[in-house]
Amino acid sequence: MKVYYSLNELPQIKNAIVTQGTFDGVHAAHLVILNRLNQIAKERKGESVVITFQPHPRMVIFPDDHGLKLLHTLDEKIAALEKAGVDHLLIIPFTKDFSRLTSLQFIQDIIVNKLNTKVLVIGYNHRFGKNREGTFVNLKEYSSIYGFEVEEIPEQDIDDVAVSSSQIRNALNSGDVKLASKYLLYPYQIKGKVTKGKQLGRTIGFPTANIVLNDENKQIPADGVYAVIVFFNKRTFFGMLNIGMRPTVDGLTHTVEVHMFDFDEDIYDKELSVQFVDKLRNEIKFENLAALTNQLENDKLQALSILTAFAK
Repeated sequence: MKVYYSLNELPQIKNAIVTQGTFDGVHAAHLVILNRLNQIAKERKGESVVITFQPHPRMVIFPDDHGLKLLHTLDEKIAALEKAGVDHLLIIPFTKDFSRLTSLQFIQDIIVNKLNTKVLVIGYNHRFGKNREGTFVNLKEYSSIYGFEVEEIPEQDIDDVAVSSSQIRNALNSGDVKLASKYLLYPYQIKGKVTKGKQLGRTIGFPTANIVLNDENKQIPADGVYAVIVFFNKRTFFGMLNIGMRPTVDGLTHTVEVHMFDFDEDIYDKELSVQFVDKLRNEIKFENLAALTNQLENDKLQALSILTAFAK
């Protein structure tokens, strides 16, 4: 897949078959659109093109609303779209000025003049342009004027998979990482750098790596303890991860920390990737460190059982 970070980088594309959207968390409903996009490109001997935006439009249009968290970092989005078989990815910098483009200007400037689009593929509820004014009716009108076809993915085809990015965020906010992974068709993942903590875990036999996420806008699942798979230095480890305030220890700082099974290396300032498999329990305040240690032993046994079954 070829990636372009501005309209100026875009080459001439033969028989461009195009779709566009934010594609935050490339999930099952997105794949309905992407699979159809690729199918048409193959039938027309053309090339599939996805237009997306960076940053997320809502972060520009509503800069004071800090509630939106993203399912994908830009790198993760690129990787997911490449895996979906897309030929070209155009990442348009989303600015205040760009947000003021009317639906007609968007069609004229980008869909027609820049891409010379042959077929535009959209979901049934797709809106575009300033204030999301553009609709399928507008597209049908523009397509007859500017000489491209437009295909709307039927509501039934998308609703059959019953997935949206909001549903995935809701699942993660409730700690249901299994449901989120089901919607995504792959395990939800975070990446970050390991920073030095208080090293209290070492004193009870459960050393942890404190993770600072690469992107502060990345969605983190709800507080709790999770069975996870950790990727480090091209190796894979089972583990368990805690998100929360660590109430038994200090309860002052919100952290993301992972304990990797059968692992004892210095990994400070190194990057880890973590896939969530299942939630083990909520975060609990224990009477003392002995009670916490006993629970962690039970958590480890439960996590190993879940992860072993998952890996088969």
